[in-house]
Amino acid sequence: MNIKSILISLILVGMSSTVQAKIMTKTVSYQHDGVNLEGFLAYDDSLKGKRPAILVVHEWWGLTDYVRSRAKQLAGLGYVAFALDMYGKGKVTQHPSQAGEWMRQVRSNVYQWQQRALAGLEVLKKDPRTDANRIAAIGYCFGGATVQQLAYSGADLSGVVSFHGSLMLPMSDQIQRVKAKILICHGAADPFTKRGEIEQYLSAMEKAGLDYQMIIYGGARHGFTNPGADTYGIDGVRYSKSADLRSWADMKVFFAEIFR
Repeated sequence: MNIKSILISLILVGMSSTVQAKIMTKTVSYQHDGVNLEGFLAYDDSLKGKRPAILVVHEWWGLTDYVRSRAKQLAGLGYVAFALDMYGKGKVTQHPSQAGEWMRQVRSNVYQWQQRALAGLEVLKKDPRTDANRIAAIGYCFGGATVQQLAYSGADLSGVVSFHGSLMLPMSDQIQRVKAKILICHGAADPFTKRGEIEQYLSAMEKAGLDYQMIIYGGARHGFTNPGADTYGIDGVRYSKSADLRSWADMKVFFAEIFR
């Protein structure tokens, strides 16, 4: 076989692999504490066997198409991805007052907050494609705070990534439970987190001795990963393409470390 034939064969093999790869998605119904919930599962059907899995936690708006798109992106990277539901089936809004009310209801009881997230984690663990020893969680805004709470609950996670989420301080009785490494992706121009809160967070994490990283993106405001952030009309909430791309790349480096 000459060089030209070899190159053509390689191209055809590559094309065949691309054609075979198919992202499958489905809704998954489950319950927690008597509440009907509906999550979103995504995976690459061309891959065989168990693989690392990622739990995805939505913003305060609920389980929107934006979060579903992130789950599909993760499936495209070879992970099993499950976007959980923290509010209840069909509870999605574009109104800040309603979103804030739902979020406050969940956050009012830390134990129940953690348990609701753990219910979603159990769904992901039980998926036949999931390698239960290699699971991480990512979250956006409210979801970012939620994945930190998951870590503090002692959940069996290799790591968690918070994108523009509130900074959650571990309680003294939680520190010994934490198994997950923590990556915080934060916008330097986020008006909802004061400089003093960042310093308090860093001090607490150092004192706790937890394995954490905090990456701050210059000029990025709250909600910097969501291309639709500007449409909400909320001061201080803006999309940043550069911070979005950089934080996603930082997440992939983090996953390469914890799943190696």
